[in-house]
Amino acid sequence: MATVTPASPAIHVAEHSVTISASPATVYGLIADVASWPQVFGPTVHVEVLEDVPGDGAAGGEQLLRIWAIANEQVRTWTSRRVLDPAGLTISFRQVVPAAPVASMGGEWRIEPADDGTSRVVLLHDYRAVGDDPAAEELIERAVDRNSRAELAALKNAAELGDARDELHFTFHDSETILGAAGDVYAFLDRADLWPERLPHVARLDLTEDEPGIQTMDMDTRSPDGSLHNTTSVRVCFEDRHMIVYKQLRVPVAMSGHTGRWVIESQGDGTVKATSWHTVTLDPEGVRSALGPQATLAEARALVRKALGTNSSTTLRHAKQFAEEARA
Repeated sequence: MATVTPASPAIHVAEHSVTISASPATVYGLIADVASWPQVFGPTVHVEVLEDVPGDGAAGGEQLLRIWAIANEQVRTWTSRRVLDPAGLTISFRQVVPAAPVASMGGEWRIEPADDGTSRVVLLHDYRAVGDDPAAEELIERAVDRNSRAELAALKNAAELGDARDELHFTFHDSETILGAAGDVYAFLDRADLWPERLPHVARLDLTEDEPGIQTMDMDTRSPDGSLHNTTSVRVCFEDRHMIVYKQLRVPVAMSGHTGRWVIESQGDGTVKATSWHTVTLDPEGVRSALGPQATLAEARALVRKALGTNSSTTLRHAKQFAEEARA
């Protein structure tokens, strides 16, 4: 359910809700765990905790977050402060540094327990547009409505998986030690537009970077059998930290979510360690559709691990060659 009502001539209020067949504690835990947001919530690309002040006793404390998320088909970033109240089953939030055309944005997650063990989740927003511009207000309203509906649907799906979610969700990594400069390794990974010339498994790649450091990639990768697989990803590039995080917006049928990051770390002995991290959530129905009705999740994990790891390791080996040749 969604409602939008004007709280004043300038401030608008939106309410969305959903009923989830899971305990309030399970639902609250998913909302509170920001590290899992990119896997749980479709619009969320990346979240960093800038400050984390724990509360006293049962109090949940406060956090300052930097969030990158897709709104109206563009990646926006903002800083928010949130207050966690596990006893009251609420999490309130307020943007500290909004992204235009938002002048102010805040709200609250409320979890209301039901007698039958289910949970009603209410997501509230209040917002104001820069200059109270009607066109901007309409744009914000559409983004809030679309993202709220998507987030509540994803929250419901994740919470109702219960303990099975732990079996569907896994993280792995591959690394290379490189006798070269971190900046050269980063440059190779950053210039993904050149990957079709540099990487044997990349058949085609269209890269757009409308804002420095935020990239959208549409890529065709070639499997060992010669078949092509298309993926679309958003990347956030941190040149000063030699790190790139990404989220796949279009994933293979066996997955419901795939995020990752490239991390380059100096080792202090003239070498750097480049690591590719992957976090994957499998889709049980997608696994059966792709691999057959008898396929197990363990088999799917092994196949996904091999496919993603092979491509990452190939990319790392070519980045190693590029950086070591640059040093030489």
